[in-house]
Amino acid sequence: MDSPSLPVNFDDVYQASQRLKGKVTRTPLLQSARLNQWLGQRILFKAECFQTTGAFKLRGATNFITSLLETGNIPRHIVANSSGNHAQAVAFAAAQANIPVTVFSTESISAVKAAATKDYGAELRLFATRPEADEAVKFAAAQDGVVWIPPFNHPLIVAGQGTAALEALQDSNQVDAVFAPCGGGGLLSGTLLATRELAPEAKVIGAEPLVANDAARSLQSGVIESLDGPVSTLADGAATPAVGDITFPLLQQLDDFYEVNEQQIAYWTQWLQHLLKVHVEPTSAMTMAAVAAWAANTPAGQTAMVMLSGGNISQASMAKVWATDYLLQPPIIGEYYDSE
Repeated sequence: MDSPSLPVNFDDVYQASQRLKGKVTRTPLLQSARLNQWLGQRILFKAECFQTTGAFKLRGATNFITSLLETGNIPRHIVANSSGNHAQAVAFAAAQANIPVTVFSTESISAVKAAATKDYGAELRLFATRPEADEAVKFAAAQDGVVWIPPFNHPLIVAGQGTAALEALQDSNQVDAVFAPCGGGGLLSGTLLATRELAPEAKVIGAEPLVANDAARSLQSGVIESLDGPVSTLADGAATPAVGDITFPLLQQLDDFYEVNEQQIAYWTQWLQHLLKVHVEPTSAMTMAAVAAWAANTPAGQTAMVMLSGGNISQASMAKVWATDYLLQPPIIGEYYDSE
């Protein structure tokens, strides 16, 4: 796994874990006895919804900024582009270092994520589309003394995100499969690195929205594919236009990958909130569709680790999730999803 051709490896994840001690929350593992009974497997959840900013993104942002401080490369300004969780993470981490931040995002950003980003002290600039926001942040990053912290495609970001899986695997017994959602691939790539080192026999499996399936298309074609344009999905954290040249080679080493429709995203968001009694956002609940398919095709009694990526969800998104009540019957695992 630690191939010299890869710009990030497990050693980077381990170094990040040391760097982040005392700076991010070591989030708990949760499970539901009812869910375990229904699926016939033991499902553990790494609950990043309990992270300081409500999502795993704080790990990568803090690792990046702490690394800058360690090397004495302190910028006069930080810029970032994000659909929400990365924006909050960079704003919070930069505030701890007293560095001003400007975040570039889209007008469709979740209201609760936008409010939190500004509350942490960042300036928020909104654009009609993600490509426009991405171009604007590139221009801003070209100015003297400005450092751009990308949402996923950087070794320090991937390594930081991988610390969530590192902690989860350290805190659990034998794990047979590890699941994570995929947007740009930072969390999933970091999860792969940590799992291959700490639980090398375990499968690593990803999931993304069917309507934002750039990663699945990329894995099929062998080259990075981009979305044709803006998409509307409940899993807004996974609506990234394309994966990166750093994350893609790692994603190509996954054991399986699933595309999940909007009904299943809503379905599992409701069920996880009900079973775990925690506030989870659709992007993190989405992965349960892949877990259900794995559980139905795997001998009973195995253990899966699910990276529950965050819990930031607006009232508007919550209303869409609950437009139909899916709690009237137990989870159905007989309906499978296409995997790559």
